[in-house]
Amino acid sequence: MDLPGSIHDFILLSLGLVLILGGLSVVLLTNPIYSAFSLGLVLVCISLFYILSNSHFVAAAQLLIYVGAINVLILFAVMFMNGAEYSKDWSLWTMGDGVTSLICTSIFVSLITIISDTSWYAIIWTTRTNQILEQDLTNNGQQIGIHLSTDFFLPFEFISIILLVTLIGAITVARQ
Repeated sequence: MDLPGSIHDFILLSLGLVLILGGLSVVLLTNPIYSAFSLGLVLVCISLFYILSNSHFVAAAQLLIYVGAINVLILFAVMFMNGAEYSKDWSLWTMGDGVTSLICTSIFVSLITIISDTSWYAIIWTTRTNQILEQDLTNNGQQIGIHLSTDFFLPFEFISIILLVTLIGAITVARQ
């Protein structure tokens, strides 16, 4: 998306703020339905980030797969749960909270490490290549596949593991 610098920066900062607030509300809200809706907001903001970086194919895939399928699945699973259980359990700190905090902290540190080790020049190159090859969707898909299987293999697999853990957690919560 070709926008003037100040408008682009304003939209980028606004999306970042909404993304951070939405992510915090996913974690901190006690009502699981509100958390699932906040997750949908976060996923839409990520898709808008892709649009700002001229990765329209990835933005469409983000909307269709994550918002359209996975978030709807999570919403259905949350709506089948009994909501009365969450309103009467008000313990401040349990053993599960400590384990969860440890796991979340280790995932956060791993993400920061991956972000600092990522070659951002390759991302800029991919974006410029996508702009040049925008007419040919086959080449765009091939370029994305090549970069996901070579340059960005570790972050891609790490996100897959995070999604797997999230789905296992949703299934565990739904069974209780």
